Amino acid sequence: MDVYRSLKDIRRGMAVLAFVACTAIPAPSQTEPAQLVSAAALPPSPPAITKFFPLSEIHKGLQGVAYTVFEGTKPEPMGVEILGVLHNALGPRQDMILARLEGAKPEYTGVVEGMSGSPVYIDGRLAGALSYRIGMFSKEPICGITPIGLMLGVEDQHAAPATEIAASGDGAAAGEPGAGTVSNSGVDGELMQPMDTPLVFSGFSADALKLWKEHAPAGLTPVEGVGGSESDQKQPEPMIPGSAVSAVLVRGDLDIAATCTVTYVDPKRMLACGHPITQFGPVSMPMTKADVVATLPSPLEAFKIINTTQTVGSIIEDRESAIMGEFGKPARMIPVTLRVTRAGAAPGQKEEMEALHFEVIDQPQITPMAVMVAVYQGLMQENTYSAQTTYHVQGSVKLSGYPSVKLDSLVAPTDALPANLQTALTLGERFTRLYDNAARRTPIESVDLEVAAIPRRLTAEIESAHTSRLEVHAGDTITVEATILPWHGELRNVRVPVRLPSNLPEGPVRLLVSDSGTLDRLLQPPQFNAQPLDVAATIAQLNSVHTSDRLYVTLLAPEAQAAVDGRTLTAIPMSMANALAPLRENKGMALNGESAVPMASLPMDAVVSGQQVVTLQVEDQ
Repeated sequence: MDVYRSLKDIRRGMAVLAFVACTAIPAPSQTEPAQLVSAAALPPSPPAITKFFPLSEIHKGLQGVAYTVFEGTKPEPMGVEILGVLHNALGPRQDMILARLEGAKPEYTGVVEGMSGSPVYIDGRLAGALSYRIGMFSKEPICGITPIGLMLGVEDQHAAPATEIAASGDGAAAGEPGAGTVSNSGVDGELMQPMDTPLVFSGFSADALKLWKEHAPAGLTPVEGVGGSESDQKQPEPMIPGSAVSAVLVRGDLDIAATCTVTYVDPKRMLACGHPITQFGPVSMPMTKADVVATLPSPLEAFKIINTTQTVGSIIEDRESAIMGEFGKPARMIPVTLRVTRAGAAPGQKEEMEALHFEVIDQPQITPMAVMVAVYQGLMQENTYSAQTTYHVQGSVKLSGYPSVKLDSLVAPTDALPANLQTALTLGERFTRLYDNAARRTPIESVDLEVAAIPRRLTAEIESAHTSRLEVHAGDTITVEATILPWHGELRNVRVPVRLPSNLPEGPVRLLVSDSGTLDRLLQPPQFNAQPLDVAATIAQLNSVHTSDRLYVTLLAPEAQAAVDGRTLTAIPMSMANALAPLRENKGMALNGESAVPMASLPMDAVVSGQQVVTLQVEDQ
């Protein structure tokens, strides 16, 4: 895998140099004419009325024409020679058509990222979409075609017209042997893979792209294509078979979009790609037209340089054999605002940097990661960023019909992670907990974040702790003294007055002096395989997280503690603990023999870490 990534990095660098040095597509005079199919001999555009070519009639030697955009917005024809049918190549009873592309441009570029979905016509009838390639460094543009019958099956989710259902039936019956078919038994499945759909990131740095790769679910690894977004630009050309189409994941000051080619269009919907982008099934992504700036050839993997343009609807299905979009249907997006401030010249003064405004799709597998990477990029691109910068993060996530999720924490760099990465990971974890809630049906309305950049590392470690006396009585007030070591600073001693509960039993009792993370783990112990919380409980649990810039004193009382449905019950009677025991057996409760009772806290103006325990002896009055 590392070798493969290295090859891709080398390829990208060489490709960009090639793009700067010369045009992407050579003039026809640069290629041997005898080996090429004349473009003038091919129909210049797809048929106005679509008819379907059944898979059962496909055989070796058929000649066809495919359409894709090499530059601009107009699809161009290229010759297609059918080599045969690969049985069960896409799954049980799901065959693939094997073909060779012909013509000056495909012979030069090879199979291109973003070409997937290019419609293939035989005798003026639609047979399928270019969608698969074979290996790398291929000397010939040989590719796989997803039969149109399989693609039309996606419309079954939306009551496809009878004529299209009939065409789908032809594809389903295509498992029967026919003249000129090719056996798939000698083909390594890993060599035959979908043409990469360029997942283009606009406004993101290489570090942000690396973070996406590290956390991306299967199928969402970015293909580092080149391109941008011009969402306000109108594109008058109609979307037809062969046009470039983009599915947008993030749009605004930052953009993420995947682009492939339109296969089939009717007045309401379109089919594209011939393979999935995410395979999440029902989705809601903005569907845009696209302008191909250039097509860059490469022996390893050619790709298109693309700008997304006018929004024309939304992608509503992302399935195994195609994506489907509906014209005029708006996609549901979550608006995100990120404001970054930094310390001004005067004490207490803040200087606000330019805010980032963008929208992300509402999708459990994508939204947490998109917000995480976008925030990481937003923090890293400001001039306030340095390896020792600390961030004060405030904000809210608004859900319809529920209290907002509040964000308020100080995030400082550590020896292992910079603060901007920690901030991004923390926000991603919060979103993941919201999206992991199977009961959440209400939409997230907005995300509003304000991050104050503090140009120094604010961390402090708890070195030691003791109390003013070790022998106490119930109800006494004692002083907890802690020694704190700031990063690159002098030791400092702090004092916290603590009043002990009046019902403390006689005997030893412990006081915990700790950071917020230690206290949260005691109050919200992990419950493996527990039932997911409801939305209100999840929000309440997220909002109860303690801030990181305080020192906490907690009484560890010798009484039972139970965590049920996201709520923690401390110092419960033994009779109640026994009554709740069946919930523990059903993994609906965490039961502990010691209760964590928060007693006091002290602001520290730094991210506190560490813990110390002091044992007291409670004596009889």
